[in-house]
Amino acid sequence: MKRSELREAEFLVLFRALFSDSDEMKAQTDMFFDVEGDDLKVKVSDKDREYVKTRVNDIVDKIATIDELISEKTTGWTIDRFGKVELTIARLAVYEIAYDETIPFGVAVNEAIELAKKYAGDESGAFINGVLAKFAK
Repeated sequence: MKRSELREAEFLVLFRALFSDSDEMKAQTDMFFDVEGDDLKVKVSDKDREYVKTRVNDIVDKIATIDELISEKTTGWTIDRFGKVELTIARLAVYEIAYDETIPFGVAVNEAIELAKKYAGDESGAFINGVLAKFAK
């Protein structure tokens, strides 16, 4: 899979975390890949499945810290005011910005904006861009 497809899979699985206990996430991740006709519409290799699972588990483990980082940067906004899609996209992007040195800042932001355009409302791309711009060094 391409890197953007892997990121989209991470987003789709991570979105489920909003509706599941962290104990259920392994089963949710497995079900995501095992359900016939999954959202990705591409063949997923075992290597790609493991990559996505590992990253999603790491993000879930760091959600409290990631949410703190987001809250520190978004004055006037609290996490509970974010739409669920936008929050998931922001968490994924902030994880990439804060914890994945292999992904350039601009790539993390651009990919997050593209996810927002695809999965969220019309203004969500601009909103995500504004939130993530505050993480520029």
